[in-house]
Amino acid sequence: MNDKKSWARTFFAVWGGQSISLLTSSIVQFAIVWYITQKTDSPAMLSLASLMAFLPQGILGPFAGVLIDRYDRKRVMILSDLCIAAAGFFLAVWGMFGELPMWAVMSVLAVRSIGSAFHTPAAQALTPSIAPEEMLTKCAGYSQSFQSASLIVSPALASILFAVWKLPFIILLDVGGALIAVFILMGIRLPEYHPGKETEMPNVLREIKEGFLVLKKQRALFALTAISCIFGLLYAPINALFPLMSMSYFQGTAFHAGLSESLFSIGLLLGSLLLGIWGGFRNRLYMLILSFGIMGLALTGTGLLPPGGFVWFAVFAVFMGASAPYFTGTYMALLQERIAPDYLGRVFSLSGSLMMLSTPLGLLASGLFAEWLGIERWFGLSGILILFLAAVCVLTPSIRRIDKEGKR
Repeated sequence: MNDKKSWARTFFAVWGGQSISLLTSSIVQFAIVWYITQKTDSPAMLSLASLMAFLPQGILGPFAGVLIDRYDRKRVMILSDLCIAAAGFFLAVWGMFGELPMWAVMSVLAVRSIGSAFHTPAAQALTPSIAPEEMLTKCAGYSQSFQSASLIVSPALASILFAVWKLPFIILLDVGGALIAVFILMGIRLPEYHPGKETEMPNVLREIKEGFLVLKKQRALFALTAISCIFGLLYAPINALFPLMSMSYFQGTAFHAGLSESLFSIGLLLGSLLLGIWGGFRNRLYMLILSFGIMGLALTGTGLLPPGGFVWFAVFAVFMGASAPYFTGTYMALLQERIAPDYLGRVFSLSGSLMMLSTPLGLLASGLFAEWLGIERWFGLSGILILFLAAVCVLTPSIRRIDKEGKR
């Protein structure tokens, strides 16, 4: 499958189907949030919806990784998509015959999160069996480009559809997107993954520990995983605080809030596309410094802006978005390159869960500090701390030698 004439065709076919499913899922996610807002006008219910959307995935991730490493990744992705589609279909049919209760909406959000706990790391673990090793960083850039494009397009499409369709019909759109992804996967011949453990009863805790120990042996990757969790603590609240920064500190309107978020997503897309075309520096340490450096400087600059500096904030938003793929793409490619296939699902699930579980802590900390210091000072403080992460990468011996040791 790593034949240079066929791998790209296979990779883009797989991720083409996944991008359709990702787009329809993003549309439904926005529509559900607006539906809850419209029906309840309750911040508590919106917080609960956010919790249902990511907490199951964060908790189940390490356990899902054990099964991903035991079974064929393509089948795991198909079954996950089918489960998510079935939950959506159930909710859509219910909504056509009566009012949707909030508990049913929350339950489907939780089911979608559980499905993602299996689907996302399975897709990440599948890529090394399709693409040559030297193309993994570019592939990470391409896959993030699909995700970034979805973030740009889905809010606008969701707002149009939400105005003319009822929620059940929008949910059916996501069911269709998931089925398209499944049919594309079923029609593509991929290398089958047979670890030879399907008939054994899993010792889940032992196998999670095995994945952790494999990651720990890779000293540079283990250090980068810790750094990525700290980065998540600082980075996750930024998107949540964008509307407040635009409307409260800069005294803007909903238009300004939407513009700043769109510019961030455009930067994310541009950065991902550049990574996909360029492939990054040969020395991956420079990629980490570049990512943290641009993000840190843009955030620090935002913290220094006066209340009339929205135009500069909009410029900084593009740079914030553009910087993120250089770290996440490099980190993903390093995991795919350095971790043996038999452990890749567990390692991806474990690292993903750690970063996901750091999100609520980051949101809590940012809320407290922003209330106490002022939102603009929180942006500036986050920038300084992210610049410090760049210094940590330079000062950590294993990360400095990341391209010289640890290859499997």
